[in-house]
Amino acid sequence: VQVRGPIPLPTRRLMVTVRRAPSGQGYHTYDHWELRISKRLIDIEASERVLRRLMTIRVPDTVKIELQLV
Repeated sequence: VQVRGPIPLPTRRLMVTVRRAPSGQGYHTYDHWELRISKRLIDIEASERVLRRLMTIRVPDTVKIELQLV
């Protein structure tokens, strides 16, 4: 089994600016929120049996995994 990685990919930043007081009275104050999406690439050269065992690993629901067979 040959493994390369984790290779960090560019982090996507989503910036959201919202008004604190939507009523329109008072000062124009804003809150700034940021969502960062980090991705990692792991390149694995292995047999089909090893890849099947990798797919059975449980990960939290907040972690998204995408597999591509090349």
